[in-house]
Amino acid sequence: MRFNVLLATALCSTASLVGHVCADEIDDALGGDASSSLAETATSSSPEKPTFTPTTLKAPFLEQFTDNWDSRWSPSHAKKKDDKTTEEEWTYVGTWSVEEPHVLKGIEGDKGLVVKNPAAHHAISAKFDKKIDNKGKTLVVQYEVKLQNGLECGGAYMKLLQDNKALHAEEFSNASPYVIMFGPDKCGATNKVHFIFRHKNPKTGDYEEKHLKSPPMARIVKTTTLYTLIVKPDQTFQIQIDGEAVKNGTLLEDFTPAVNPEKEIDDPKDTKPKDWVDESRIPDPEAAKPEDWDEDAPFEIVDEDAEKPEDWLEDEPSFVPDPEAEKPEDWDDEEDGDWIPPTVPNPKCDEVSGCGKWEPPMIKNPAYKGKWTAPYIDNPAYKGVWAPRKIANPKYYEDKTPANFEPMGAIGFEIWTMQNDILFDNIYIGHSIEDAEKLKAETFDVKHAIEKEEEAATAPPPPEKPKSPLDLNFLDDPVLYIREKLDLFLTIAQNDPVQAIKFVPEVAGAIGVLVVTVLGVLFGLVAKGSSAPPQVKKAAEKVKETAADAKDAVVEGAATGADTAKAEVNKRTTRSSAAE
Repeated sequence: MRFNVLLATALCSTASLVGHVCADEIDDALGGDASSSLAETATSSSPEKPTFTPTTLKAPFLEQFTDNWDSRWSPSHAKKKDDKTTEEEWTYVGTWSVEEPHVLKGIEGDKGLVVKNPAAHHAISAKFDKKIDNKGKTLVVQYEVKLQNGLECGGAYMKLLQDNKALHAEEFSNASPYVIMFGPDKCGATNKVHFIFRHKNPKTGDYEEKHLKSPPMARIVKTTTLYTLIVKPDQTFQIQIDGEAVKNGTLLEDFTPAVNPEKEIDDPKDTKPKDWVDESRIPDPEAAKPEDWDEDAPFEIVDEDAEKPEDWLEDEPSFVPDPEAEKPEDWDDEEDGDWIPPTVPNPKCDEVSGCGKWEPPMIKNPAYKGKWTAPYIDNPAYKGVWAPRKIANPKYYEDKTPANFEPMGAIGFEIWTMQNDILFDNIYIGHSIEDAEKLKAETFDVKHAIEKEEEAATAPPPPEKPKSPLDLNFLDDPVLYIREKLDLFLTIAQNDPVQAIKFVPEVAGAIGVLVVTVLGVLFGLVAKGSSAPPQVKKAAEKVKETAADAKDAVVEGAATGADTAKAEVNKRTTRSSAAE
């Protein structure tokens, strides 16, 4: 079968040169093996969907957006200040709704919190019944995100808000102090899962955002995605997506700026001494230019040994008036001036070594040395790279337990997005990894499997693969096209190089063009700056004639190769029928 495919590709290649279509003939010769039926559209019915049942699990905060959700959640209508200027403000005009998904619904009656407006600022929050304090405890944050319209530019992250007086007195906005920000964010080339926590400086009382280094990428799909953050009392953390760990680390090492500042810092008052030598190598002061060193010698000189070719025509110009050019009918000598025909290369010069005044070519000057410079040596006075002395950092502190976050009093979504219908559901905030996994099993695992099944059932059929190598198109997949053609050429050439040229003329032609190009470049370099010597010109003419002969041979071989390939296919088909 492998040989049949090779013959089919060869036959198509050769037929393309002589202007025939051969796919049908080869398909018949191979008994229809090269053809395949079109992929059928999936007709299986949607999978059976369970009905939503609220969980019985308990947690400091667990939200499934059941009845009376609006008594727990408060949309914000506060003003949002621009991060770059205090002169411009926006209002959170985006609306929220609790509804079932309209894309790939996994569970009947399962509702979630939905962002309803594209290109708008949205903010909503829910206060905890009791503040969450994870000092000495594991913190687990988990929630589902469903990007029903995808996500090109926008956020889908949550904020756990600091429990303070302002939280209960003011509307939620981007200025509300948060403790942790966690979740997906994408816009253009940016695609990551945020994990940011605000850390309090124990010396100054100021807060500073600590950003996770190398955050994992968010999953931009229309099925439900589960994001989980686990922070343990030993200062380690883990980020999971769909229950799979995608990032592990420690709060003390994997965030920037670092939680704890350096113990020592450069002394800002220290300066480099004026006599400090930081040059490791210097020109040799004892070196002297050799007496025979000629800095004025040119790079190229006239080749004194060159002789004018015997057939050189000095009296013939390189260009002559075009004998076929005609004066335009609307040409007015009084207005346009005397008409002068355009010039073309002198045809007499093509038959000889050259025309016009002959000048000997330039060659590289063997005496050329260029400008003399002293060699470099190790600097005996070198003291090394200077650095200021270290002093104790007056701002140093050591917080060994940054995982003891500030108490949290509410959860909020404060986002801007170009896509609407982002759905949030099954939010768990607590201290039990086991309970978070149970909630995942009750909700995400059930709906995700159904969503994936429905997505596969409703997906458009995959693009039809080429029936045979002769269906390959260069523009569809240039790499595959070149690889298959080259592989075919080399396979056939191992047994018969002539047949390889006949069956795959495009590869043979490409090799020929490459050889001619390389030789042309080499001859051009040799002849640069002067008229080409006779031997070079004759060699170039020979290459040109060889290339033309090769082209004719390829075209002739194409027709012969097509007939040969077809005959071989018929012969092999007859043998196969006889064997049966």
